[in-house]
Amino acid sequence: MSSMTFGQKSFQPTPPDKGSFPLDHEGLCKKSMISYMKCLFINKNDNSACRKEAKEYLSCRMDNNLMAKEEWTKLGFTSEDVSNKQ
Repeated sequence: MSSMTFGQKSFQPTPPDKGSFPLDHEGLCKKSMISYMKCLFINKNDNSACRKEAKEYLSCRMDNNLMAKEEWTKLGFTSEDVSNKQ
């Protein structure tokens, strides 16, 4: 007897929209990741208060080929955020 019920659809996994997100096994961006996590903790998970840290972390990941290079506006940063070299 089969464990599948008639009429039940099978699950079809789909890949993420932007592809894989490799882990940072060598800890190349650990410092910026910890800085971002501390900022989130201090600000009670309000990510809008941690935009500078988030940008530094994403920049580190792009610079070390841990994610595809993407325009800042596509990652949710405004042109004002990009022009401020914080």
